[in-house]
This record gives sequence, structure tokens and C-alpha cells, in this order.
Amino acid sequence: MSKRIITINRMYGSGGHAIGKALAEELEIGFYDKELIEIAARDKNIPFGDLADVDEKRPGAWSFPVNHEIQISQDYRAIPMNDVLFELQRDIILSLSDKEDCVIVGRCANHILQDRTLSVFIYAPFETRVKNVMERLDREEKSARKLVKRMDKERRSYYEFFTDEKWLDMGQYDLCIDSSKFTTEEIVKILKEAYER
Repeated sequence: MSKRIITINRMYGSGGHAIGKALAEELEIGFYDKELIEIAARDKNIPFGDLADVDEKRPGAWSFPVNHEIQISQDYRAIPMNDVLFELQRDIILSLSDKEDCVIVGRCANHILQDRTLSVFIYAPFETRVKNVMERLDREEKSARKLVKRMDKERRSYYEFFTDEKWLDMGQYDLCIDSSKFTTEEIVKILKEAYER
């Protein structure tokens, strides 16, 4: 039987990770973000760093390194580690949906679980996100601007590559929340009410 899952896609610097973690703690359910990489690394005995380096990034258009035997298919074709990680995380996400209620951040989980999830998109104006990144990572404004643009581009490219859907198509999400308009506590309250229905 499918469990109640909340998936959160998020713009970089919008606070999606913190919101998801706070929500999971409030609901006393599992929380999965980078934890999915840890599970995949442990299950397949792949160094965490090898997987973390390609997390939420689409495969490159050109050559890619083959660092692990899991990257070789049965017909001896090389598989990008990005594809390997996506498939490992997909299997973990599907398994979680049968085992426990939880919050999953990113990794195309809303697409993988389709109609078995409350799908949320957290966003905020660009300037707000730059300010958040400057404060959180103690970065200069120019550096924060570049990072927000790069991370959004990587997340969009990853999502669209693996799902054939538009990352910013708000029609595919059940709830879209501008995190600049509410406190984390208020957003958690909104999502908790939606979850409990």
C-alpha cells in the first residue's frame, strides 16, 4: 500500500530543503534529500563523493569518466554516473513509497511517484534568493548571484532531461509557494494541513 509522500522541488536559495526538513520533523516522518545518495552509495558500495558529484546534474554531452563497474551495461556500454545515480535513487524512492510516509526533496521524485504524492514547488524572487545565499553561505553578492543562476540552471536541466517535463511548469505541482511571502513555520503549517487531508 502506498504511503503518504510529500515531494518538494525548489529553486536554489528558496529554502526548500529547510522547509522540507522542518515539515518532516513536525509530522514525525522520514526526510530524504542527500540521504538518498547515502543510501545508494551504501547499497552499491560506491564512494559517496562519486555520486554526490553528479547529484541533480544531467549527463554531459561529451565524454564522461567510468569510475565504477556499475557504469558498464550488460552489453558493455558505458553509462554516465548521472544515469546510474538517477536509476538508483528512482528505485529507492519507489521503495520508500511502499514503506513509509516521508518528505523527499528534489531528484524528480514528484515525476517518479506521479499521482502518489503531494507535489510541492517552493520558489522565491531572484533577489530574495541571492540574499538568502549570501547569508547562509557567507558569500559576496556577485558570487551568490552566479551560484543561484548556476544551480537553477543545473536543476532545471536535470529535471527536464530525466522527465521530459518543464521544471517551471506550475501545472504539474499540487501546491506552489513563494517562500518570500511566508515564514518557514507558516509554510510548514500549510503543508501539514494538506498532508493530513
